[in-house]
Amino acid sequence: MLPNFARVAHKFGPCRPLIRTLSTPSSAQELQLTYLTEEDKQGIAVLGLNRAKARNSFSKSLVNQMLDSIDVLAHDKNVRVVILRSLVPGIFCAGADLKERATMSPQDVGRFVSKLRQMMSSIEQLPAPVIAAIDGPALGGGLEMALACDMRVVAGNVKLGLVETKLGIIPGAGGTQRLPRILNPAIAKELIFTARQITGEEAKELGIVNYAVKPNDGGDAAYKKALQLAMEIVPNGPVGVRMAKKAIDKGLQVDLATGCAIEEACYAQIIPTKDRLEGLKAFAEKRKPKFIGE
Repeated sequence: MLPNFARVAHKFGPCRPLIRTLSTPSSAQELQLTYLTEEDKQGIAVLGLNRAKARNSFSKSLVNQMLDSIDVLAHDKNVRVVILRSLVPGIFCAGADLKERATMSPQDVGRFVSKLRQMMSSIEQLPAPVIAAIDGPALGGGLEMALACDMRVVAGNVKLGLVETKLGIIPGAGGTQRLPRILNPAIAKELIFTARQITGEEAKELGIVNYAVKPNDGGDAAYKKALQLAMEIVPNGPVGVRMAKKAIDKGLQVDLATGCAIEEACYAQIIPTKDRLEGLKAFAEKRKPKFIGE
């Protein structure tokens, strides 16, 4: 069952989108799910971390809110791109809430980390592309969350790192698996074994992020670049984009021949769609297509 939402009008950057706020009786609002409404931004959803008191660290409450919002996005066919960002200046996500973690029993820790891992996989499995906009440090689970996104944009001066071995543990929310799939496994091992923090510029050189942008006075340079990237995706056929994501993600897990079979199966799902016919018609009429996601 989808959670209840309170709808409020809220100024968000240069436009006035609709914000749906998750109603949680046990905690303050730590997450905002926003749907941008300007014509050229329709179809873009922004998931904003807003746990200022704890540098957006993952508490039980925040993880539950994240899972609820991700479930909503997964079932909303009007969403064409998701941007994951922080609404707290100067931080993306500090990883686990270590103060809360210290109060847990070993059994509770295991259950929480398992749920956190589930949350990361849920982000990765969203049908629409997900872009992480990193305008502040992303450490431990914060970087693991960014690695679960399809694309990453970072401010060049911020710090990134899987720092868990400094605490005597390992990245437990997918970091040991996703980082070596993105870059050279030997480099991934070096970064994890040393718990080294690198800058956004260094992350771009290594291929961890798509873009490293110059910070701005507003502290939202990465978000603005992510928004530009999302606006490039939105006009394209949403069914095609979703099937392309599925073909790539599933294909990377298998050999090439099986991957091509997955591609064929994804293409077969596009053939009967109205959007495919609209694309052909628009090409013949020399105009921009108007895709409806069907």
